[in-house]
Amino acid sequence: MVSSPHIIEVSETDFEYEVIQYSRTKTVIVDFWAEWCVPCQTLGPILEALVENAEGRYRLAKVNVDDNPNLALRYNVRSIPYVKGFRLGQVAAEFIGVASKAEIEKFMKELAPNATDLLLSKGLGLLQTHRWGDAEATLRKVLQEQPKSPPALLGLAKSLLAQNKAKEADDIARTFPASREYASVEILRPLIDALLNTRPQTGNHDLEAIYLRALNLIKTGKFPAALDGLLELLRQDKTYRNGTPRKIVVALLEILGENHDLTRQYRAELASVLF
Repeated sequence: MVSSPHIIEVSETDFEYEVIQYSRTKTVIVDFWAEWCVPCQTLGPILEALVENAEGRYRLAKVNVDDNPNLALRYNVRSIPYVKGFRLGQVAAEFIGVASKAEIEKFMKELAPNATDLLLSKGLGLLQTHRWGDAEATLRKVLQEQPKSPPALLGLAKSLLAQNKAKEADDIARTFPASREYASVEILRPLIDALLNTRPQTGNHDLEAIYLRALNLIKTGKFPAALDGLLELLRQDKTYRNGTPRKIVVALLEILGENHDLTRQYRAELASVLF
């Protein structure tokens, strides 16, 4: 395999991040192969050379099917070489067997993102850096062209929640299309409901005060302070409000992003509190 920052080996443990998540900002071509596969030895170098010559416009992820049988099963890989192109978290194109250089070039060209895809990538990038207002504006432009784009709708819902616009986020969640992103919307639901209903609950006044203060901190964008309060509440009573504080913590981490330092920190703290 060519040594290149644009060509990597992936496994079942890192496929979700290195391929699925990465493809939200750059096209990822996945080469399912095996060492014993003679056609794979022909196709591999052609793919690697073309990706390397593209100077960063694509990533090539190589999956050894012998070492990663579950990935092969998941993506219905019954013969190799099998090449799949991922864009915006989903398979956008594929081919089986050895292809010529010209055929692969055509395949890659078809995978190249269009203007709306590039705008979506920009919006999701702004979301990752917590530029909530800019992310909202950019994702709204995407939705003008693709009104039912699940990644854009999910990103918009997150940016709205981060700006204390729970009612608009609720409108998105209620009509969200069936897609892989729907699971993330369900994670956001407890936070949406909590922000729309901040009436005090009778019972433990001290815990309720911590809970309501955390919601107010969320409304003003002070996520770390809100997370600290919710974790303290959970230390005192893990079942308070039927576990809503825990669900809100998970929702906040979803908004912050899987790879943000705060997410890693507070996910570890949440685990230590719960287990």
